[in-house]
Amino acid sequence: MITSILVANRGEIARRVFRTCAELGIGRAAVFSDADAGSPHAAESDAAVRLPGDAPSDTYLRADLLIGAAKAAGADAVHPGYGFLSENASFAQAVLDAGLTWIGPPPAAIASMGSKVEAKRIMAAAGVPVLSELDPSAVTEAELPVLIKASAGGGGRGMRVVRELSELAEAVESAGAEAASAFGDATVFCERYLETGRHIEVQILADEHGTVWTVGERECSLQRRHQKVIEEAPSPLVGDAMRAELFDAAAKAAKAIGYVGAGTVEFLATADGEFFFLEMNTRLQVEHPVTELVFGLDLVALQIRVAEGYRLPPEPPEASGHAIEVRLYAEDPAAGWQPQTGTLHRFHVPGDVRVDSGVADGSVIGVHYDPMLAKVIAWAPDRAEAARKLAAALAAARVHGVRTNRDLLVNVLRHKDFLAGDIDTAFFDRHGLDTLSAPLGDERLAAVAAAFADAAANRAGKRFPAGWRNVPSVPQRKRYTMGDDEYEIAYRDGKVVGEDIMVVAATPEQVVLAVAGVRRTFDVARYPGLVCVGPVSLTPVPRFTEPGQALAAGSLVAPMPGTVLRVAVEAGASVAAGDPLLWLEAMKMEHKITAPADGVVAELPVSVGQQVEVGAVLAVVTSKE
Repeated sequence: MITSILVANRGEIARRVFRTCAELGIGRAAVFSDADAGSPHAAESDAAVRLPGDAPSDTYLRADLLIGAAKAAGADAVHPGYGFLSENASFAQAVLDAGLTWIGPPPAAIASMGSKVEAKRIMAAAGVPVLSELDPSAVTEAELPVLIKASAGGGGRGMRVVRELSELAEAVESAGAEAASAFGDATVFCERYLETGRHIEVQILADEHGTVWTVGERECSLQRRHQKVIEEAPSPLVGDAMRAELFDAAAKAAKAIGYVGAGTVEFLATADGEFFFLEMNTRLQVEHPVTELVFGLDLVALQIRVAEGYRLPPEPPEASGHAIEVRLYAEDPAAGWQPQTGTLHRFHVPGDVRVDSGVADGSVIGVHYDPMLAKVIAWAPDRAEAARKLAAALAAARVHGVRTNRDLLVNVLRHKDFLAGDIDTAFFDRHGLDTLSAPLGDERLAAVAAAFADAAANRAGKRFPAGWRNVPSVPQRKRYTMGDDEYEIAYRDGKVVGEDIMVVAATPEQVVLAVAGVRRTFDVARYPGLVCVGPVSLTPVPRFTEPGQALAAGSLVAPMPGTVLRVAVEAGASVAAGDPLLWLEAMKMEHKITAPADGVVAELPVSVGQQVEVGAVLAVVTSKE
């Protein structure tokens, strides 16, 4: 019997496993890097062991440190979570060799699926449909587009879609470099890319006595950079006949490698129901909550019980209703999904939804790990109700301090094509990120509310009203920015100059406006350099600019802290708009910095390996004239 579990992971998944441990009366042991010293997962454990350093290679990817931590904390079992070493057969074997219980599949099963190239060969032999592998050096124009994919990894890292033969060699090199950085293995392979495919996966659960459950399918087609954003169960594409075929293929895959524990078999499907094996994830998936809600299961509890030798019933429970999960990321979708960093001042999601998060009020979002803040999941008797419930909870959420993909998630959940089930991996490209990322709130009205809340705060505690005059005067003016947009609010005597907007009531925390005769209430939260009005986050513009803060024309600044990975040009080089200048590595992803216009690289003050902070000048591109 397991008495204490070390979760060899961090953030949301560690907290998720700990929740089940608490319910089962099992001890909770955590590990944390220096960057995670204040993380909620460390605080919620019974024992927490420091892993010195910040980088994953120095901390969460060190098998020796993790096993040492388990022993130091008195744990008798290890749960790997997902990511990091969760699909590392050597780590699984090392845990077993240390006399600890491994909560996962046998190392041999992990190894057999560790190479996606070898995995496809095993699946083909077992009768599972697969896409044939292509030799990158022999790809023809007729075979385009193709997908370059890391053999050893997942999560979208080490993946490149190639539509032009001239781009193939660079894509292979770039994917290999990213794969080596993320997984320690630069091996990549190539296969046909289905431009508008559906990503369907089957949850499996197997015990050591030969029982294999296929616990429903999940639709995971809405993706960015080949990483899932919205998942649901069941899939709106899959009918009874296709479901039976998917379950049969998934069961064959599990039995072919002697699988034990929870895992997922992923398929790429076409609109007419044809499907092909993509990969097998020999671990728990990020999106497992939708399956739990539909089937009434605790998959983590079942993982633990299977590791203790539990015999599963012959069949899983029946499915009921529909569940949808969204991944709330600290990122800017409209800016190419650019990750965001900063302090999360407030995090609260209301409503009848499940929230699996790795953050809390005051959490610092850094550059060392994936930018996912939380998963928000809704269940309802049918798909439309689940989507409506989830969208309402997200729209009312208070996520203050970092830009997120929240508005995009709500817009997608309310989109007519999503509600009709017309989704695939090209959904974001087809509908446009600018449209899907449109702000939920009226930015100008939010700025008006912010101005009156600020005036109310200035008045609080003062003997005389702020801005008081005994004769008519010029209007009070306040300015706010949101992204590239600036809003100037001019008001006098509680009215916005030139507009049918007046204040009905105002405190520093709430403002009631009459807009063309209609009253609207705005909740306001104010932080240093930030004011949040409902779903709108605004930056107050100071009345006077500090000397020396202006940047040289043509300056390209770091959008986030990171490391300069590669440099493509030298100072003095001529470049065209869109030419790559350099690549930054941050949050486990590569970010290409390109020339904004034709010109000359006047300055290039960075070099490979250099750490840069947000706002640091990376290059200056000036006009040739």
